Amino acid sequence: MGGMSAKRFKSGSGPSQRQLRVAEVIRHRLAEILMRDEIHNADLARMSITVSEVRISADLGYATAFVMPLGGRDAEAALLALRKNKTELRKLVVKGLGLRLAPDLKFELDKSFDAMDNARRMFADPRVQADINAPDRTDDTADAADADDADDSAS
Repeated sequence: MGGMSAKRFKSGSGPSQRQLRVAEVIRHRLAEILMRDEIHNADLARMSITVSEVRISADLGYATAFVMPLGGRDAEAALLALRKNKTELRKLVVKGLGLRLAPDLKFELDKSFDAMDNARRMFADPRVQADINAPDRTDDTADAADADDADDSAS
């Protein structure tokens, strides 16, 4: 039986359903704790922090929360405050989870917001807009246009 299981679940094929489920519950719980100011810390109380994703290790022992303060302001200060209060956050998270052991929490800034801003900037570029709004060419039309371009450059 063990061989069959090994064939069905390749190592490195991504997180299991349990990992995804536990990570999502942790994400919701962390967001709730931060929103309701359940942790008594002046620095965290004055910030609105988004928990966009949580990734958890296969053994459920370590969880990395990707966070970003509203508007991206004071990101480093938010990260420092979260890291400084991770023990209390860990206790509050496990209290609402029903897990036997609380995963060790790690906090990282979520870079996906920067990537979205860069994509928006790129799509707003007039050259990109012109390319997007240009009529689609079929393969035959594109081949003919490429051939005409080649003929023009040969002259």
